[in-house]
Amino acid sequence: MTIHHIYPFRVLWMFLILLLASPMMAQNEEGEDEIILPEGMTDDIDSLLHEWHNRNYLFPTDDCESSAENPEFDKETYIHRLSRLPNVIEMPYNDVVRKFIDQYTGRLRRSISIFLGASNFYMPIFEEALEAYQLPLELKYLPIIESALNPMATSRAGAVGLWQFIITTGKLYSLEVTSLIDERRDPIKASYAAAHYLKDLYDIFGDWTLVIASYNCGPNNVRKAISRAGGERDYWKIYPYLPAETRGYVPAFIAANYAMNYYCEHNICPVGAILPPATDTVQIHRNLHFDQLVALCNVSMEELTALNPQYRTSMIPGDSHDCTLRLPHAAMKSFVELGDSIYNYRATELLTNRREVEVSDTQAGKGRRGSRNTRGGQTVIVRRGDTLSSIAQRYGTTVAHLRELNGIRGNNITVGKKLRVK
Repeated sequence: MTIHHIYPFRVLWMFLILLLASPMMAQNEEGEDEIILPEGMTDDIDSLLHEWHNRNYLFPTDDCESSAENPEFDKETYIHRLSRLPNVIEMPYNDVVRKFIDQYTGRLRRSISIFLGASNFYMPIFEEALEAYQLPLELKYLPIIESALNPMATSRAGAVGLWQFIITTGKLYSLEVTSLIDERRDPIKASYAAAHYLKDLYDIFGDWTLVIASYNCGPNNVRKAISRAGGERDYWKIYPYLPAETRGYVPAFIAANYAMNYYCEHNICPVGAILPPATDTVQIHRNLHFDQLVALCNVSMEELTALNPQYRTSMIPGDSHDCTLRLPHAAMKSFVELGDSIYNYRATELLTNRREVEVSDTQAGKGRRGSRNTRGGQTVIVRRGDTLSSIAQRYGTTVAHLRELNGIRGNNITVGKKLRVK
C-alpha cells in the first residue's frame, strides 16, 4: 500500500477518537425499544484505539470521504445483497436483521471504519484457522461482534480475547491459563481453538445458525430452547426461547457480514492500514523478563507486550515449560546474537522468584537444605545433578566466587556437601 501523506501522531489520534465519538445505542427515530447489541459491541469500543497495532498502523485516508448520510434502501435491495454474499451460512433478511444493519451502518458506522482497517491485521489469521478446520470463512466476522476486534477485550462474565473464551472452554481447547500466561489473548492460538470449538459445535447441531447461537450462550442453552420450542431446530423458530443477548447474536452476525461487505453503499470509508513489519518466533527454555529484552534487543515494552499478549506479567516462565516469544526481525537478530547475556542481564534483580530460602528460626531448621553460616552468608546442600555453574546461576553469583568462598580449585563438587553461596 502506498501512503501519500504521513500524519503526525496527535492528528491521527484525534481523528480516530472522533470516529468513535457518537453514542452506540439509543432509542430509534420511531421511539421503538432499543435492540440488545452483543456485549462486544457496547463495552468501551473506543478501547480498540488503544490497541498498539491500531495506534501505529492505522491512518486516515484522503482517497475516500465518508459521508454522514446513510442512504436508505428498500427491503428487496437488502434481500438481494445478502443473497449475493458468497457464503455457506444462511443469511436471510427480516425485520430483526434490518434493525442490526441499521445499527452497524448508522450509529456504529464510524466503528465499522475502524474494523475495516483493523481487519488487515486479523482477518488473515482468522481465515487460516477456519480453513485449517474446513469451516465457512464468513465466520471470520464473529470476533467483530464478540470483541470488536480488540485482543485485550474482557467481558463482564470474564470471557477474554478476540474470540471471548471463558476459562473452562479455553482450557478445554488447550489454551493455557495460569497466573503468568493467558493464551486466550494470543490471536493465533485462540483463533485455532475457536475454529476447533466451532467445528465441534457443528458436529453437534449440523446447522450453522445454531452453532453461532451456541458459541454465544453455550450448547446447553440452545438445547433448552429447542426443547421449549417443541423440538424445532430452526433458529428463527427457537428465537423467543433463547437468552436475550443470543436472540440478537445471529442477526448481529448477519448484519456484520453485510456491513463489512457493503460499507461503500452506505458511504462508509475504511481507515487506511499499513501492515506491521514481519516477526519471528523462538521457543524460550528459561525464565526471561521483558525488561531484559527491552534493554538489549532494541524493542519497546509496548511493542513487546503487543506481540506477546499471552503473558499476563513481564515474566516469560520458560523454566516451567517451553514458551513462545515473538519479536520483530531486527530484535530477533539481536536476541540470537547476544545469547546468554540477555538472560544474565540484571537477573538477580528481575528474576526474583527464589528457588530456596533459609528459615530464620534455627529451632525449625532441622532438615533444611540451606542454613546460615557461622561467618554469616548462606549455604546450600549440593544435590544430584548440581554443578558449580548451575548453582551460581541459581543464586545469582559466579563460579569464581563460589570457588573463592569454598576453597575449591577445580569443578568437582560432592552430592550432600554444603557450599557457601553468599
